[in-house]
Amino acid sequence: MTDTSRSTRGARTGRTRRPPTAATAAAAVAAALAVSLAAAGCTSSGGSSPPDDGRSASHSPSPTGTGAAVGPVLAVKIDNAPDARPQTGLDSADVVYAEQVEGGLSRLMAVYASRLPKAVGPVRSARESDLELLRQFERPVLAYSGAQSKLLPLIDRAPLDAVTPGKKSDAYFRGGERPAPHNLYLRPSRLLPAAPGKGALTTGFRFGPAPSGGRAETSRTVRYPAAGFTFAWSASRARWLVSTDGRPTVATDGQRLAPATVVVQYVRVRASRFHDFLGNNTPYTQTVGSGKAEVLRGGRAYDVNWKRAKAEDGTEFTAADGRPVAFAEGQVWVVFAKAP
Repeated sequence: MTDTSRSTRGARTGRTRRPPTAATAAAAVAAALAVSLAAAGCTSSGGSSPPDDGRSASHSPSPTGTGAAVGPVLAVKIDNAPDARPQTGLDSADVVYAEQVEGGLSRLMAVYASRLPKAVGPVRSARESDLELLRQFERPVLAYSGAQSKLLPLIDRAPLDAVTPGKKSDAYFRGGERPAPHNLYLRPSRLLPAAPGKGALTTGFRFGPAPSGGRAETSRTVRYPAAGFTFAWSASRARWLVSTDGRPTVATDGQRLAPATVVVQYVRVRASRFHDFLGNNTPYTQTVGSGKAEVLRGGRAYDVNWKRAKAEDGTEFTAADGRPVAFAEGQVWVVFAKAP
């Protein structure tokens, strides 16, 4: 069961005194990864771009996937267990999807189109739900650590380029001071020659001015049985500050992860025919269909409808009057929550 809660007084995590601890841990991981990357001779593919403050001067909603793309997007399955944090490269993703996995825990999928970081990880295994979610892209590259044997035939038949360490070992490396399986990282430049550009993001998302209406919202929490995300609005940064399981979520450089838009998308979550090695059922997150969602941007929340008619389509988000709802320019987090 997914529990969601909201507050207009600010998230409790915003008053915690733990950020220095998280930043210290992030610095240690960053230093260890830098050594690993240097030893492996890894170089960056694509320069960095200045941060987008999410306050676009666009005058009308612009859909993604309309520009020229030079290749497929890169999708990476990211470990989100406590021992895997802080993660590397999440801050460079255009879209971060969060879903429930076995035991009520959470896992992430980061999608890259605008730029490629030097490293991404820790990389973990794929799930059946990923195949449906990724059908919206034109033959994406999926980087993951592996999958259970019964799922492999489905991955092989899916319209994507699945790349594991066994298929391309030089694209992966073990780094940091963490034990396996929380220490597998990807070098994106070994899979894509360059970032394909925003034209490859055929998500159906639109970007532009905020819709009218909505309600003031300073904090939003989504809870899974054994995990949780909180997004606290920062007016000074014009971003939603991410916390995971009650602690600030930072990158390996110590900076807080802070998307411009957060979508809490209510979907059907059902049991699949797969289980983990402990016998826990693997939830199947169904992203084709329709339902309700909440779009968080600019310190406000908007109740919207979502629709994805078939797997090859992106997801449309519309207001009650049917008009498309635009997101703020910048990174988007989509958190899949179980529909009531």
